[in-house]
Amino acid sequence: MELAEALRRRRMVRAYDPHRPVPDDALDAIVEAALRAPSAGFTQGVSLLVLDRPVERDQFWAATADGAAPDDRWLRGMRSAPVLVLVWTSQAAYLDRYAEPDKGSTDRDPAHWTAPYWYVDAGMASMAMLLRAVDQELAACFFGVPVDRVAAVRSAFGVPDDQLSVGVVSLGYPAAGGAPGSPRRRARRPREQLVHRGVWA
Repeated sequence: MELAEALRRRRMVRAYDPHRPVPDDALDAIVEAALRAPSAGFTQGVSLLVLDRPVERDQFWAATADGAAPDDRWLRGMRSAPVLVLVWTSQAAYLDRYAEPDKGSTDRDPAHWTAPYWYVDAGMASMAMLLRAVDQELAACFFGVPVDRVAAVRSAFGVPDDQLSVGVVSLGYPAAGGAPGSPRRRARRPREQLVHRGVWA
């Protein structure tokens, strides 16, 4: 599929067909796309935790959604996803990498960073997965783990403390009549409000 077509077709899909598993080769292609995303200093500090078995997904939802309203439409739709890819990043890995001789910030102070590239790279990896999912004729959505549930997710899956939770990419085939996303409720902002040429106007 052409990149322009993948960009045009990409949507955040919030309900999946639970009876259609994600093919192994498609999942491998999506994970590989994340690993090929840009990495500042080639730090490679973004890690993925793939949950593609029912028991694993149940553990995730138990850790993140315990106590949620039983009629929560968003949660009901997202729980139907046959694959969840948890995206993690390591600030320490980037501070260590940029303290090496070819980079030069030997004090490892995060204040040197105008933007935390450990999160920037994780965002790039996530976008690469979203686009590759379209290329594989799959639906996907990126969503975050509630702050007060991250510790429970770490505990459930043995995630080290130095790993920072960035979010989750859900994957699967779309359900018929899935819940509409924000673009259906909010108008797209005009290009001239977002793109500035030569001077901010």
